[in-house]
Amino acid sequence: MIEALRGLGYTSGTALADIIDNSISAGAGVVDVTFGWAGQDSWVSVLDDGVGMDDAELESAMRLGDKNPIHDRETTDLGRFGLGLKTASFSQCRRLTVSSWKNAEESVLRWDLDLLAAGDDGGWDLLESAAPGSETRVNVERSTETGTLVVWEILDRLVPKSSTEQDFLELIDRVERHLAMVFHRYLDGSGQDLLISINGKRIAPWDPFLASHPATWTSPPVSIETAYGVIRLQGHVLPHKDKLRAKELEQAAGPDGWTAQQGFYVYRNQRLLLAGSWLGLGKGRSWTKEESFRLARIRLDIPNSADADWKIDIRKSTARPPVAIRERIARLAEDIRDRARKVFAHRGKPLRRTSGDEVGQAWLAEHFLGGIRYRVQREHPAVKAVLEDAGDLSAQVVAMLRVLEETIPVQRIWLDTAEATETPRTGFADQPSEEVSGVLAVMYRNLVLRKGMSPSAAKRQLALTEPFNLHLDLVERLPDLVPEYGDSPSC
Repeated sequence: MIEALRGLGYTSGTALADIIDNSISAGAGVVDVTFGWAGQDSWVSVLDDGVGMDDAELESAMRLGDKNPIHDRETTDLGRFGLGLKTASFSQCRRLTVSSWKNAEESVLRWDLDLLAAGDDGGWDLLESAAPGSETRVNVERSTETGTLVVWEILDRLVPKSSTEQDFLELIDRVERHLAMVFHRYLDGSGQDLLISINGKRIAPWDPFLASHPATWTSPPVSIETAYGVIRLQGHVLPHKDKLRAKELEQAAGPDGWTAQQGFYVYRNQRLLLAGSWLGLGKGRSWTKEESFRLARIRLDIPNSADADWKIDIRKSTARPPVAIRERIARLAEDIRDRARKVFAHRGKPLRRTSGDEVGQAWLAEHFLGGIRYRVQREHPAVKAVLEDAGDLSAQVVAMLRVLEETIPVQRIWLDTAEATETPRTGFADQPSEEVSGVLAVMYRNLVLRKGMSPSAAKRQLALTEPFNLHLDLVERLPDLVPEYGDSPSC
């Protein structure tokens, strides 16, 4: 049974996070993780300053399934099945030793899977004290009156026979990134204060929502009352890459990259359970992770009384929203996805003025049963001016627009965007301001000198017209034209 439990699918990061969960539940404020390289004799330990355990408590903690998952728990308890310490440890090592001290007494117990597999008498017994040769790893110096030390040895999963020290160092980096994400709300002081270090180096929190960045959009919080407690949600649209410095862009990508990190972030008691998932939501077909939604991330908090309804598994790595609230959650997610898509497509530039006025678009998307058609907006000032002044050429101009509409390289644009993970440059992006000003001046003169608009009205219209709504500084610098003799509109 234990050998089968080793195949539950833990990674080194998720396994260590499970061990640290126990430290948090024990009220620890400091957790020290140590990776010791010694080839095939390498080891890992987790030391905390929690409340510790006496003999009876440690023996219970070392038993498989020492908790009933259907029983009520403390609201701060991060466990459920009573399996985390054992299954997480066995997934990575074959010898688990736990030392805990409390009330001036120390207790040490260990499981050794090799002895168990050998079938020797007493193989099913919990062994006392450290294994011969491991005393220095278990009997470490303690600076607190209470605490617990977990030691992993015989790391057949973490350190296969072909492993090198460089592989071990890369493993440490992966674990650090994972713990920085899972416990970021503890590490940043927004929850229970916690300091986690790896080999003496303090882990810095990784905020998936870039909440402190001025270009991040955040929705108002939403609360949903359920029979098992309150569910809280808050959507975030991260800044376009053009708004981020190189270091910010790299850090915001997260452990698995921009596309993989999109979606819901499910927390229980501020501990991250699931990072970047659309939770099987979507109409007809479940949403998939696509480049256009890479900036969408949604925080979702559930109480630990919701575990069964949300189908939280032993590894704390999957979650499914109950049917009763799926629709409400999906509606919020649809809004966040739509906003993220617009920011991604428009390179983070504003789509509206702060006044809330609609921006006149140059292209329209017409939805019909067979799909979507794209049409040039005939009321766009630039298009409208040409059509009005075309005279005998108006039919040819309209024909030209129809040809352009019917030959938009939609498939090529989609392919280039997907392969390059970047949208085509539009809105005069990366073009010199002189070029933008030149086009802007032509339209401005037409509105003032030919259409009779006042300079202020013309500027306002241009500020609400694509693509000049992205260059408001140039619009504001346009001179106040005065119609010259012969240019004023006829009465």
